[in-house]
Amino acid sequence: MPRKELADLAAFVVVADNLSFRTAASHIGVTPSALSHTIRRFEEGLGFRLLNRTTRSVSLTDAGQRLLERLRPAIEQISGGLDQLKG
Repeated sequence: MPRKELADLAAFVVVADNLSFRTAASHIGVTPSALSHTIRRFEEGLGFRLLNRTTRSVSLTDAGQRLLERLRPAIEQISGGLDQLKG
């Protein structure tokens, strides 16, 4: 998998976990606008929306919820592996 896709998936997970572009952006050290563009470009590449956005809220679409459920175990495994290497 190309590194760009991994970065896009990671960005999606952070937004989905926080349901806020502003909070997610502060966690990963980018601007909310840059993060929004990343997610929009990712969705366009996929051909479907992962997130519903309004000026006041962010929520997962059905596709976004399914993707998050599939990604969650992999993300936890990766985090656990990195934690083991640190300790």
